[in-house]
Amino acid sequence: MPQTPGSPALPTGALCGGTVVVSLDPPEVVVGDLVLAGDRVASVGSAPEGVPRQDCTNTLVVPGNVCAHHHLYSALARGMPFALAPPANFTQILQRVWWRLDRALDAESVRASAMRGGLDALLSGTTTIVDHHASPNAIDGSLDLIADALGELGVRSVLCYEVTDRDGPERASAGLEENRRFLRGTRPLARGMMGAHASFTLSDETLAGCAEGAREAGVGVHIHVAEDEADQRDSLERCGKRVAERLGHAGIVTNRSLLAHCVHVDGTEMDLISSAMATVVCNPRSNMNNAVGHSPFNHVESKVAVGTDGIGGDMVTESQVGFFRAKEADVLTAPSWPLVRLSESARLAGRIYGEPLLGTLRPGAPADIGVYDYAPSAPISAENLAGHWVFGVSSRQVRDVYVAGELVVQNRVSTRVDEAKVGSDCARIAGSLWRRLEDVPAHDYEPKGDRRQ
Repeated sequence: MPQTPGSPALPTGALCGGTVVVSLDPPEVVVGDLVLAGDRVASVGSAPEGVPRQDCTNTLVVPGNVCAHHHLYSALARGMPFALAPPANFTQILQRVWWRLDRALDAESVRASAMRGGLDALLSGTTTIVDHHASPNAIDGSLDLIADALGELGVRSVLCYEVTDRDGPERASAGLEENRRFLRGTRPLARGMMGAHASFTLSDETLAGCAEGAREAGVGVHIHVAEDEADQRDSLERCGKRVAERLGHAGIVTNRSLLAHCVHVDGTEMDLISSAMATVVCNPRSNMNNAVGHSPFNHVESKVAVGTDGIGGDMVTESQVGFFRAKEADVLTAPSWPLVRLSESARLAGRIYGEPLLGTLRPGAPADIGVYDYAPSAPISAENLAGHWVFGVSSRQVRDVYVAGELVVQNRVSTRVDEAKVGSDCARIAGSLWRRLEDVPAHDYEPKGDRRQ
């Protein structure tokens, strides 16, 4: 029977017999059937007769996870050879590793990185990736390459190009234009933000261009904030203001902004960021790996999301490590830390997509779902879901993944791409990328406060 305008969508399938996590924050758990209607959740309870059924007995059915800050271009860097002197601080990590890698990227490796990183994310139950991209020698059209690769996989994305002055004014202008161009387009599973690297590689003029571009497009700015003390030293020497104050004065810190890291911020900056209702994204494993410190926002409840900063797309593991790191710093950290952070990541993506129910499995929500082979040895309830998440759930248990109602991972295998071919193609392309990297010297850009005599 055809639908009449305004009538509820007819059920198209049901995931039956599982433990359904309707919401992570606040926790809500129901044992029953999750009924889908096209790209939406129709109901939670009992599936009607005649609807195609997927057996989900002894599984945990969870909203798809969102990685709120990623660098997909790092996906081909695993095992990458390194012949320079070991970096001794954060600036040297950028100069000798990441600012060399991004200059070696070409169109082929940009797309391959997105394919590899996006596939890994999906297989771990992540259905939306908020990415921050840089390829200074392959800027034009780079966001389309990423969007095309992720669209082929069937994963949602929020993309931006990292505008920076570290590679000269022409590339800074090209980065601004790449963001503007991408933001003018429309895609069903991709959205955009205005990207900017960090205060210490941005002039006042370029910051103003980022703020203006974001206002024109009605989006926020995705930027790194005070990941290391070098960012603060540069800002103080550059203009006598701390980073958040400088960015706030430039119109970067708004209720649509995404501020990654915020490790070295003081109380005044935290108040400024919170009063602007900007979203902060903590990246626990990256901060530990780079030895930059522990964000005070790890202990703030509102509008604090979680990302990986390029260390894969496994948000189950990231959220668990984040909890343990936060608890190490404060023993009173609640087990709900991962659930709250993952929910805020989904709320961020939901605001960008105009989907306030994204990250839940409530009726009307986008049908972005992970089905985990998790048969616990103890009952699951709303009251103890956090304990199960921290100490029992693993991304290795992800069996099936749905995005917008489509089954994109079935029995741990992509339904859309040949995984073996993706792997072999990426290995070949990574080899070429690494050979180019041999001819790329360490970057000579330094934050102002770090410049040596």
